[in-house]
Amino acid sequence: MADSGSGADDVFDVERIRVLIELMKEHGLSELDLQQQDQAIRLRREGPPAPGMVLPPVAAAPLAPAVAPAEPEDGPNIVYIKSPMVGTLYLKANPNAELFVKVGDHVGAETTVCIIEAMKVFNEIPAEVSGRVIAILADNEEPVDHNRPLFKIDTSQ
Repeated sequence: MADSGSGADDVFDVERIRVLIELMKEHGLSELDLQQQDQAIRLRREGPPAPGMVLPPVAAAPLAPAVAPAEPEDGPNIVYIKSPMVGTLYLKANPNAELFVKVGDHVGAETTVCIIEAMKVFNEIPAEVSGRVIAILADNEEPVDHNRPLFKIDTSQ
């Protein structure tokens, strides 16, 4: 009964993977996990455009600013640094390193506030604003979605 890894039952069959990718696009899925006996496959996509097809996620990030105006109840000087992509958030360069920024730190537009790993690419995320960090809204090594608020910044300080 065991298949040698080829044929219609092989989850790693290239044609089957292509069909799964098209189904993911058609239904707006960003991740798909399949397991068949001792074989497993996980497919992830960033969303349009697909990574590596047109522009890598790092190049696409400046087109959609990571910083958006805060909600009105936060006041005019409060902005959120939001995730420009789906991935895993890292608040430190490595497990033994200090945090990139802490609550109370002053950041400039070029200050790296975190790294987001997407498709095995580590993308440094700059603050893009100047001000004081008043809240860190996500945990280290936490999965994050596109546009998720990560940091709360007071630009008046």
